[in-house]
Amino acid sequence: MRQVQFLIFFIIVLGFYGLVNWYIFSRGLMSFEPGTGLRQAYVWAFWLLAISYPLGRILEKLYLSQLSDFFTWAGSFWLAAMVYILIAVIAFDLLRIVNHFVPFFEKLIPSELFQRPYFFTISVATAVFLLVFAGHLNALLPRTNQLSITVNKSLPETRKLRIAMISDIHLGTVISTKRLSRMIEHLNSVEPDVIMIPGDLVDEDLEPVVKQNLGALFSKLNAPLGVYASTGNHEYIGGADAAVDYLRAHGIKVLRDTAVQINPGLWVIGRNDIESNRFAGKKRKSLAEITKNIPAEDVRIVLDHQPRAYEEAQEQQTDLILSGHTHHGQLWPFNYITQKMFPLSWGYKQFGQMHAYVSSGIGTWGPPVRIGNRPEVVVITLNFNGKRPAQSY
Repeated sequence: MRQVQFLIFFIIVLGFYGLVNWYIFSRGLMSFEPGTGLRQAYVWAFWLLAISYPLGRILEKLYLSQLSDFFTWAGSFWLAAMVYILIAVIAFDLLRIVNHFVPFFEKLIPSELFQRPYFFTISVATAVFLLVFAGHLNALLPRTNQLSITVNKSLPETRKLRIAMISDIHLGTVISTKRLSRMIEHLNSVEPDVIMIPGDLVDEDLEPVVKQNLGALFSKLNAPLGVYASTGNHEYIGGADAAVDYLRAHGIKVLRDTAVQINPGLWVIGRNDIESNRFAGKKRKSLAEITKNIPAEDVRIVLDHQPRAYEEAQEQQTDLILSGHTHHGQLWPFNYITQKMFPLSWGYKQFGQMHAYVSSGIGTWGPPVRIGNRPEVVVITLNFNGKRPAQSY
């Protein structure tokens, strides 16, 4: 039954993808005269790019090679380009409708351009290429966001905790050895006490990760209290058990609906992704069940990939909840959608006594492009200023 649901889901996604590409293609084709070399070049170039991403992902499953890498990379960039070409085409079609009722094209656009309509198509393609290139450079340059949070609790041995948080690395073909090495250097440079990763370390398919031996790089992470992670939806899409086993074998303490005390009075709780039931038929535990043996006066830090279950976290006296997943839209204007979908799309917010941070992620999904936001390493200084009740013996 679950395989049938996956099949239906991917048929719908591929169908939508095909319709969008056909709409863009048909509008661009109108600008080239039949029988010309430019028209033939347009047809071949367009469909080669359009099929690249699904073809690359299929080839990865069958046989991982330089050819599959090429198509995955080319298709990934096309995903970003497709978004902005679609916006341009829709905008132009709307202008054509307005022009039909209130003619203004002839007044604003020189007549010579109407004789060379392909000029518009080439101009749009060039503008989108430059935009995507700038977005790619932006994606390669994560920033460091620092904030200080005060919790009204105390710890017997700790006055403050320095947390380095990253999310949504999406290890695979696009996020590979060189880029992961830079991420690890960046993390170590902020000198954290502990590193926390709320999900999506692996981008579905584990084979590119194993082939490049990316796990070995995690041994270079330096945090005295360790490196902790929770699962994300992409671990479950690709097979969570295999991904978790691989990460644990390389020093990442992946918490799956479990809590661990990393210092006296200080707990990290890692939740399975909220979609674990959908992808793996495994319903995650309630936060109350996970935390039932944690004393009320102890500090609770929850790693929950998707920023959805905030009310439940507040009810269970969570002090700090860390999430990712949204990428803050990754490509403008999708950030407006994520802002409507989630109680917090990016950044810091306090909900009652609970502090929350949603990272925009340090990697990318699909297109290796960021427009409208930047990837980040988040450094949180957690201060404790409350009075701890006396222990009774």
